[in-house]
Amino acid sequence: MSEILCCKDLVKTYGKTKALNDVNLKLESGKIIGLLGPNGSGKTTLIKILNGLLTPDFGTVTIDGYNVGTQTKKVVSYLPDNIYLNSWMTVSQIVDYFKDFYADFRCDLAYEMMEKLGISPDMRLKTLSKGNKEKVCLILVMSRNAKLYILDEPIAGVDPAARDYVISTIINNYNHDATVLISTHLIADIEQVLDEVIFIKNGNIVLQQTVDNIRSEHGKSVDELFREVFKW
Repeated sequence: MSEILCCKDLVKTYGKTKALNDVNLKLESGKIIGLLGPNGSGKTTLIKILNGLLTPDFGTVTIDGYNVGTQTKKVVSYLPDNIYLNSWMTVSQIVDYFKDFYADFRCDLAYEMMEKLGISPDMRLKTLSKGNKEKVCLILVMSRNAKLYILDEPIAGVDPAARDYVISTIINNYNHDATVLISTHLIADIEQVLDEVIFIKNGNIVLQQTVDNIRSEHGKSVDELFREVFKW
């Protein structure tokens, strides 16, 4: 497997608060990886740095061998934790927008997934329920043929009945030579699809291990080990 992401000595502070503290991290291609930690642990700060939305105070990040910038945006497909699309646009207009913006966008796949949800291309985003809006955002992200998918809380806003659909959308539609990095609090719901997990606490990476090794070495599920590591 090849290395898709490398963070070296990342530091990010907000005033007197150190959100990231000398973070060193390497991710390989072809894996689904959970980025796990409580609120305020540094997950969102790290994700925003990976997507070029924040600049670290110190340290470097390379994705697919490139420093974060125009080149990495071509290979990273990012789902933020908020709905960012214009509500007045129709689904087909949004698909066209993505098709024009991303050379690797697969329109046929996007329409196929939306058809399964009963979402018409002529519907305006503002007419959809909150859950369906979030599903549209996820579908758009997963319809790219990217090398790194970064998903920030992809199942937090959907009801439990819809989580299976969201998870199956993730695992069945990404480029399987790529890596999927999923930040979530709902570990038990996503654990079955993870190959590896990263625990982050107070801006520090405290564990990076495969799910199989966690179960064999610790005799616990990822959710059980998480509760132990982050207990108050």
